[in-house]
Amino acid sequence: MEDDQELWNRLSRGDTDAFAGFYRRHASSLQAFLRRYLGDAKAAEDVAQEAFLKLWQHPNGFNPARATLKAYLFGIAAKGAADWWRRRAREERRVAPPQACFGTEAATLMEEALACLEPEPRSLLWLREVEGYSCAELAAMFDIPLGTVKSRLFAAREQLRGIWKGERPREDS
Repeated sequence: MEDDQELWNRLSRGDTDAFAGFYRRHASSLQAFLRRYLGDAKAAEDVAQEAFLKLWQHPNGFNPARATLKAYLFGIAAKGAADWWRRRAREERRVAPPQACFGTEAATLMEEALACLEPEPRSLLWLREVEGYSCAELAAMFDIPLGTVKSRLFAAREQLRGIWKGERPREDS
């Protein structure tokens, strides 16, 4: 298997075989991440396609010293998902607050506890704990400082602990 720099060079030259192989290797995990992040399978598919399209149409910006090519793709997708949430919020005029998740025993289940988190902390936890990305890779993906990633992960874990204990999230967080 070729390294990320070599693969990136091939993608930058418009090598469709390299792109097709990269797509086959990562499309399903990217869509799974986006389904968790967005809670909408159709939107996840659309955002994933947009991420691959952006990677193909604008072959610039990847730095193998900062992250893997897969992490770079997930970063593009995470930004696309954040845009999707902003568009949705504008359309609905408001985003449902996480407190709406309380009042059921199912809130103790991981799936529903994660659904109670805002999209960004939920995506950070998913990428770190399920996908296995390092904090440094997450910092590169989201283009935020390493310390910020660590503090946001800590805060997200604390929110989950509170949800599992049946506590309401604090209003100032």
